[in-house]
Amino acid sequence: MENSIDILKQHVFAMQALPDHVWEPFSRIWQTVEFKRKTVLTVAGETERHLYFVLDGVQRAFHMDDHHPDATIVFTYPYSFAGVADSFLTQMSSRFFFETLTSSKMLRTSHQQVRQLADKHPELMAWVLKATAFALSGVLERQVELLKFSAEEKFRILLKRSPHVLQIIPHKYLASYLGIDASTFSKLLSTVRIE
Repeated sequence: MENSIDILKQHVFAMQALPDHVWEPFSRIWQTVEFKRKTVLTVAGETERHLYFVLDGVQRAFHMDDHHPDATIVFTYPYSFAGVADSFLTQMSSRFFFETLTSSKMLRTSHQQVRQLADKHPELMAWVLKATAFALSGVLERQVELLKFSAEEKFRILLKRSPHVLQIIPHKYLASYLGIDASTFSKLLSTVRIE
């Protein structure tokens, strides 16, 4: 069975390969952490100090205030990077919460460790920029979906892109992610057939 650092390497190198003299120190800054379900890892108003790589479990980032129900921004699950990305990159206060939905096992590193290595190795900084560009592309695509598409179209896109989420994420959070109410989600679940 592959170890967690090998899995991390596959996902890092899928975006951009790093030379050995960069990968070796980068691979050593990660530690394994485990959390129980419904553990809040980042609180709005705090600065995201960590970058995570999910090995097991499901997490979500969400926005919450006194005037609106909480809004799920993103889900993370194996094998993806996780945390509040904008706060991590800017080291400014987060506007979002980040929590585990299930018990979770992840690799974790700190902003300080990534920054120190990126300052020494331009190849790592290039990788960070590429990873950020991919994340931004996904956010912009999702923004179009939220602004232009009907509830049914958003539901179909979600199930075409990630059909497994119905089994691993509670439906109330999927409805929040799509920007629709839970009853609409339930109706779509019983009426929409995905080819």
